[in-house]
Amino acid sequence: MNTALKSDACAASRLSVAPMMDWTDRHCRYLHRLLSRHALLYTEMVTAPALVRGGAVHLLDFSPREHPVALQLGGSDPEELAAAARLGQAAGYDEINLNCGCPSDRVQSGVFGAVLMRDPGRVADCVAAMREAVEVEVTVKCRIGVDDQNPEEVLPEFLSRVGAAGCGRFIIHARKAWLQGLSPKENRDIPPLDYDLVQRMRGMFSGLHLSVNGGIVSLDQAERFLEAGLDGVMVGRAAYHDPASMLAQADRRIFGAGEDADAVAVARAMLPYIEAHLAAGGKLGQVTRHMLGLFAGRPGARHWRRILSEGAHRPGAGPELVEQALEPVLQAA
Repeated sequence: MNTALKSDACAASRLSVAPMMDWTDRHCRYLHRLLSRHALLYTEMVTAPALVRGGAVHLLDFSPREHPVALQLGGSDPEELAAAARLGQAAGYDEINLNCGCPSDRVQSGVFGAVLMRDPGRVADCVAAMREAVEVEVTVKCRIGVDDQNPEEVLPEFLSRVGAAGCGRFIIHARKAWLQGLSPKENRDIPPLDYDLVQRMRGMFSGLHLSVNGGIVSLDQAERFLEAGLDGVMVGRAAYHDPASMLAQADRRIFGAGEDADAVAVARAMLPYIEAHLAAGGKLGQVTRHMLGLFAGRPGARHWRRILSEGAHRPGAGPELVEQALEPVLQAA
């Protein structure tokens, strides 16, 4: 069996941005990388069947400037996940992550995602096969349990069995997933958070690298988790809706290296990327939709959002629209 290499992804996981369907595509990740050089970025979940049976390897495309970047896979067949992991490694990803936390109906019907919390043995087999197939680190993102499971019993067993199969790093979303009765959106808010349980896992499994996820809305909060002894913090929606607040100071405050990013400079640094995207046949709105929250909470933010939202889909819209949208922000400053 290949020994997992300690890549930059492990150090970068001190602060990471969660995989979020329809949000953390390559354009979003490029923006986030301009805000933080060090945070670990994750792809949207890509299903192993889509890669292995469907041949959809275009889903693995990313910019080399996104490193360190992790590929999240969905699946439950060890051989298929191993094949998908090989494709991910060949594409250049720094980490391969297995999704054991998504509660959507589509994911459940494929017997993967959060439903795998019921079958740690299968997850262990999947992890073992993936580790055999690749040299980059294989990690798992999970919940604390599903439905009527008792997280105090389920989570330690899950970490123990999957850890024994060779997974040394877990990201724990500190909520149950209710597979019956709650929508995926409701599963992000309604089940109560149990940060204390995740903290206890840190004490029980000293040999594992544990990150906490769920409900984290500020760098102050992230710093408190790290000071309390957790190895990493994963942020989700807050990093998408207010990326500057979550990421612009992250290199200095979380990693102790680098200067704070300036949101205006980041917006302008996106212009060459936008030009290249348009030249390749892309559309402006595919990029700028991820930039709407860049000035959240700042004077001029409402005008920034309105100009981009209304103008990005007009024929011929290009990088000049971003400069136009910046004007109210600069005037307010």
